[in-house]
Amino acid sequence: MAPTPRRWRRTATVLAAIVTIVAVVAGVSPATAGPPDDPYSAVQVEIDKHLAAYPGGRQINPTEISYADGAFVLTFERPVGTTASPDCAAGWFCFYDRINYGYPRGQLSSCGWQDLVDWGWTDRTESVHFNISYGSVSFLNHTTAGHGGDAYLFAATASAPTDPDVAPNRNIADHVNRYC
Repeated sequence: MAPTPRRWRRTATVLAAIVTIVAVVAGVSPATAGPPDDPYSAVQVEIDKHLAAYPGGRQINPTEISYADGAFVLTFERPVGTTASPDCAAGWFCFYDRINYGYPRGQLSSCGWQDLVDWGWTDRTESVHFNISYGSVSFLNHTTAGHGGDAYLFAATASAPTDPDVAPNRNIADHVNRYC
């Protein structure tokens, strides 16, 4: 027996209801689902990919994830209406995935040596902003099996807090050491 138009409509209605239920259960809201040209949809896709590749973080708003209970924050998109400039919050140091402070942006405030691979930030720093009134942070490259041979690349300090282009050391830092 061939399906009638009424059966097709009923089947389509049931399928639409199932898709809606699955989306709600999965936590996808209409605000984040959006059409393909919605910028938050593209950001959400990037966030989902990052969390799948580097588990242990959690999404804290539509454009950010955090690791280690907020010790490291990764922001995927510059806030709407802001211009490219060093924009690290006071008390943090930031490293940007593009020159001239282009996003995505990673930020830390902790003292001591830290491995950026834990948060998916290996080999992706192109500009930096140190927005702390004292101390410095060194960016290092892992060069041997063991961290004793890590090579110093560059630093950001309270007296020289910004660098819009860390060339020739772009995209090779994989550790930081903040001196407090």
